[in-house]
Amino acid sequence: MSAIFSDTHPEMEALQIRLWRQASPTRKMHMLAQLNASARMLALTGLRSQYPHASETELRRRLAGLLLGDEIACKVYGETDYAK
Repeated sequence: MSAIFSDTHPEMEALQIRLWRQASPTRKMHMLAQLNASARMLALTGLRSQYPHASETELRRRLAGLLLGDEIACKVYGETDYAK
């Protein structure tokens, strides 16, 4: 098997893949939920950096725009009152 991650020792990568394969469906869903939460946190952190004066409501609306696309976010959360 060729290495997937260039910064990971091949033996450790093989171990990680083996552990992923052995994980129960519940464990895999938990890992996926954690990954999703981390991605949202990173995106929100980036938005805070990009819009330092924005309110939490505006930041969460901007996050919805990133995650859902502006069209769906507008349907779900309404139009925005800030410039894009």
